[in-house]
Amino acid sequence: MTEETKDLTEDEVEKLLIDKLSDFKFHAAYMAYSETWDKLSSQETRSELNHILMSLSKKETSYASFYRTLDEYRRQGSKHYEYPRERIETQRKRDWRQKQTRSQRNQRHRGRH
Repeated sequence: MTEETKDLTEDEVEKLLIDKLSDFKFHAAYMAYSETWDKLSSQETRSELNHILMSLSKKETSYASFYRTLDEYRRQGSKHYEYPRERIETQRKRDWRQKQTRSQRNQRHRGRH
């Protein structure tokens, strides 16, 4: 092995395998971490993901702060977060019927003049 390939392997960050199946909350957090890890390719970002998972496993941070921090990285790797949801406007059925009957009546009378 040459020194260049040795340096490249030392710089690569490995995925943590500290999943606790008996703890449901931690298992869900690990699954979110794993999914985000797979989507991102930056070694620096992966290192930061490892850091926040380690701090969660040592109970240095809460689950809320873990997900808040993880969400920032999720936005980087996902197209889902790039587009905000559009607002859906609704109306009552009675208002819709009134508009429909008004427009139909106007269409009928436009044809006669």
